[in-house]
Amino acid sequence: MKILFIGGTGNISTACSREALKIDLELYLLTRGKRRPPGMEGAHMIQCDVNDADAVKKKIKGHHFDVVVNFIAYEPAEIARDIDMFNGYCGQYIFISSASAYQKPPTHPVITESTPLFNPYWEYSRNKITCEELLMQAYREKRFPVTIVRPSHTYDTVIPAALGSWEDFTLIDRMRRGARVIIPGDGTSLWVMTHSKDFARGFAGLWGNRHAIGHSFHITSDELLTWNQIYQAMADAAGAEMRAVHVSSDFICQVADRLGQSWMNGNLLGDKSNSVIFDNTKIKRFVPGFVATIPFSEGIKRTIRWFDEDRDRIRIDASNNRLMDAILEAYPD
Repeated sequence: MKILFIGGTGNISTACSREALKIDLELYLLTRGKRRPPGMEGAHMIQCDVNDADAVKKKIKGHHFDVVVNFIAYEPAEIARDIDMFNGYCGQYIFISSASAYQKPPTHPVITESTPLFNPYWEYSRNKITCEELLMQAYREKRFPVTIVRPSHTYDTVIPAALGSWEDFTLIDRMRRGARVIIPGDGTSLWVMTHSKDFARGFAGLWGNRHAIGHSFHITSDELLTWNQIYQAMADAAGAEMRAVHVSSDFICQVADRLGQSWMNGNLLGDKSNSVIFDNTKIKRFVPGFVATIPFSEGIKRTIRWFDEDRDRIRIDASNNRLMDAILEAYPD
């Protein structure tokens, strides 16, 4: 099977690239070439900016891919470009959407692929929904061979914080310094953490799967955790004592708004402050034998160990610290 990943070196896609090489697929990575994680030696690199459609067409001229996966499409215009570029030139196009597109707040805690797509809090999610609608329209009108995949909170070489950004070590650094950390709400809402290696194993079963054309899937762990359990597992993995302060999501967003960080409304109210239980029956039906096997308590140890192995990987985000300190200062004891 000949497969093209647009992206292929990010948080989720790196594990998918390694899985593709592990099962001996002919893998092509279309990237700007800014990073190449280890374990990619068998991949064919196509160095190009995907937003330069003319350059991409020249680079892939003469190729027909069994599968094209776009990990880095966020805007409807990018999807319209891909439909034009790949219609007739691939056997299956897979769009990486987001589980944050599901109805917020949910009217039922169990999420299936038929749960309505609606998120009034987060533009990122609304754009993903519009992208999905364009692809399904192309499927109906042009037989564009689309499959949609909606990851939820998937981690590997990132710290899966409830607030703040992922691509830094700020939360673990605070824990190790004995500083207080913030858990939204009372910490008892349910959440799901999925290791990228588990995601990749389930995802691989959809590549070239003709039964998956026209369908959407989410791929998550079945392990349900409260945010209290998630933060305690991170503190344990970091060898630190957790000093947690529970703060309402509404209060967090109010302070973030005053600091010009209104994106927090989407991150919390449009996603992480809602309890979710993902029903993975569909992916297991289409990919028999799939099961997530890495519990968060083990996966987060691997993540922190990865950072600790090379201090150059550790980045402390001053704006994240300022945000958390401002919330804690403003929150009444």
